[in-house]
Amino acid sequence: MTTEQANAGQTPSAASSGALPQLNRTLHTAPKPPVRIVHLGLGAFHRSHQAWYTSQAGDAADWGIAAFTGRRPDAAVALAGQDGLFTVVERADSGDSFAVVGSIVEAVDGADVTRLAELVAAPSTAMVTLTVTEAAYRLGADGQLDTKAPDVEADLALLASGSGNPTTPLGRLVFALAARRTAGAGPIAVVCCDNLANNGTVARNAVAGLAAAWDADLAAWVEANVSFVSTSVDRITPRTTEADIAAVEAACGYRDNSPVVAEPFTSWVLSGEFPAGRPRWEDAGAVFVDHIEPFENRKLWLLNGAHSLLAYSGQLRGHTTVADALADAECRKAVEGFWDEAEVNLSGAAAGASSGGADLQIPAYRDALLARFSNARIAHHLAQIAMDGSTKLRMRAVPVLLAERAQGRSGVAAARMIAAWIDFSAAAETFHDPLAAEVAEANKLEGTQRVRALLALVDPALAADDAVVELVAGQLGTFAAGS
Repeated sequence: MTTEQANAGQTPSAASSGALPQLNRTLHTAPKPPVRIVHLGLGAFHRSHQAWYTSQAGDAADWGIAAFTGRRPDAAVALAGQDGLFTVVERADSGDSFAVVGSIVEAVDGADVTRLAELVAAPSTAMVTLTVTEAAYRLGADGQLDTKAPDVEADLALLASGSGNPTTPLGRLVFALAARRTAGAGPIAVVCCDNLANNGTVARNAVAGLAAAWDADLAAWVEANVSFVSTSVDRITPRTTEADIAAVEAACGYRDNSPVVAEPFTSWVLSGEFPAGRPRWEDAGAVFVDHIEPFENRKLWLLNGAHSLLAYSGQLRGHTTVADALADAECRKAVEGFWDEAEVNLSGAAAGASSGGADLQIPAYRDALLARFSNARIAHHLAQIAMDGSTKLRMRAVPVLLAERAQGRSGVAAARMIAAWIDFSAAAETFHDPLAAEVAEANKLEGTQRVRALLALVDPALAADDAVVELVAGQLGTFAAGS
């Protein structure tokens, strides 16, 4: 919907008087499609990406989303107050455009596990999509569920006793899948949209692992009836500000308490089976491929890897946004160096695997990333990207470092990213990480002992390699302010 369409039906006096109507389905005559998709992880990215794609599908009238929050109910409360509707603000250098998205038809507090189970057990529900963050899958170094993680143990105790509802996204999903099995509602797809390599396999291992630890019969049902779809998702979506809310009011003539701002660029690559059907996401540009790994790695290494590198190097040098950090010659040089290492290994991997006829187009992708990162109107904050580094670096820096060293090269650019995280972990006033306590303990050590201890939190095998420890240690201080 254009700005002009957003204003349709609003009188100039209403738009200028301050007594603006609240966004709702009566105001925009947006019908509610039936719930066919359940989503876990209601946040800005889901709304700018999967919800947006669903609203753009040619059969959107058949596909509604029931979206559940994670830790807090706030997003569900806000969206429920306007019938699930929200505005996507596409922010380009040339200006903003506005579109109302109506694919979310139910916004629910994630703690309402009873409602989640009801919806997942409904025969009309075809899939569960996930944006629950990388850390939520609780896999150990062996790629299997860490059943000793405290929150996993707690959920298993709740599931086994039947005395309470699980509290993690993984536990809630397994609880809901058990309800679908009991209802005899048939096969269903689980679609992972988190930034993880082989994310469909990650989701499978996490769900199957928790199911097996709870109920062997449920684990067998999951194996036979649940498909796990891998995806590569891409759309820069910064946090919404009060200024963004005001901009929607001024341009559209209504109040929206939950707009989402995103760059114009968006990408979705999917691989897997949908046994109960899916929307025609390809109408909005989604791509379906046989082998997704090259596309996953292109995004994880080039986009997400550069984001992590900018998050740590940029903040060490006093910057707050991606655009500001990229404008710093030292940060830009580090990104280009990491991209050079990643590109060599992406090209080699892609040459040995079919990607369903799609081309990675890495040089063009790099050019597009530079343009996207430089969009100063998208205030993508480095502090937000920097969170959960011990988890993110395993997918973004470690594979490139390992691939480079396997080819007899140093991998210094990937090592530099890890070193920047180590420097940031000691310098940051606020450090958000699932291993924050362990990081703090490791930072009490000195010299290579400290580097080894911190590297062990990211990848124990690398920490055992003296040459890698020395390589990372040699990159410490690269991004000191004024260097």
